Amino acid sequence: MKIDILTLFPDMFSGVLGQSMLQKAAERAAVEYNVVNFRDYADNKHSTVDDYPYGGGAGMVLTPQPIFDAITALREKAQSKPPRVILLCPQGERFEQQKAEELAKEEHLIFICGHYEGYDERIRQHIVTDEISIGDYVLTGGELGAMVVVDSVVRLLPEVLGNQESHLKDSFSTGLLEHPHYTRPADFRGLKVPEVLLSGNHKLIDEWRNKEALRRTLERRPDLFAKIELTTEQEKWLEEVKKDGQ
Repeated sequence: MKIDILTLFPDMFSGVLGQSMLQKAAERAAVEYNVVNFRDYADNKHSTVDDYPYGGGAGMVLTPQPIFDAITALREKAQSKPPRVILLCPQGERFEQQKAEELAKEEHLIFICGHYEGYDERIRQHIVTDEISIGDYVLTGGELGAMVVVDSVVRLLPEVLGNQESHLKDSFSTGLLEHPHYTRPADFRGLKVPEVLLSGNHKLIDEWRNKEALRRTLERRPDLFAKIELTTEQEKWLEEVKKDGQ
């Protein structure tokens, strides 16, 4: 996968992309990052990328020219099908795991990180394929949002995680929150690991994990049940979980 990131603050990405799983993904050639300062594409002598909004109002707005030209240059270099162009924006679609899984199937992603009061609407209308928001709050710019989306997408690429099935049971990948995890020691200061996990009975362990995922979702995010279709077995387990809580 090729990932281009358009930003006015490229140094913000050096630490994130050069650490942990994101760095390993690049070392394994699963992904190639390209961070672009779109100020370099400004065609005025002062390299300004923003201006006052027509009609008045507070703040400055990003002008279309630098971003249009930067995107054109990146598209001309593209080796694959046209890239998905993602605008990080409070007005965008709320980012969820299913969107990460969708984007992980692409060969080329371009992220536009805005700043100031907003974007000239022509950027949104004529360049962008996706608008994404990471939550119902406003950040100083789109950089942190882009980091979140890039991290969630890259970890899904083949050969990135040590165990290729690790992400399949992540919270939200199944539609449910993930079950609890335990590791050694089995008894830590009197706090013991559930006996079923020490039993070696994989069928019982799988059932326990399913029930605990249902329990945790019911307690913390019951709204998620409206988005998923449970199997007959899961419905039975959910009823058992509800009775346990009474």
